[in-house]
Amino acid sequence: MTQHLTESDVRGIAEYTRIGLSPGEVGRMTADLNSIIDSLAPITEYDLEGVEPTFHPIGGLSNVMRDDEPVPGFTQEEALSNAPKQEDGCFLIPSILGEGGDR
Repeated sequence: MTQHLTESDVRGIAEYTRIGLSPGEVGRMTADLNSIIDSLAPITEYDLEGVEPTFHPIGGLSNVMRDDEPVPGFTQEEALSNAPKQEDGCFLIPSILGEGGDR
């Protein structure tokens, strides 16, 4: 296994990401990260000459969000029309904190 990262590198990464690692964990994490990097080695075998970098998996995707335009909402009567219980223009729901009754 190639040594891509040293224990010093892993301690620096852990400090940057505010992950507390014991000395034993630093050693295991170093071995694990180097193993993960080694597992990616086959990617380097592809001929990527002339291939443009892609920053999004769907090529020329642009903003697909609609314009944020205000639209009329429900009236209070429409919003309450299917409510099983209502009182003074508000939804009336069962209490969930144990006081009993509706709130």
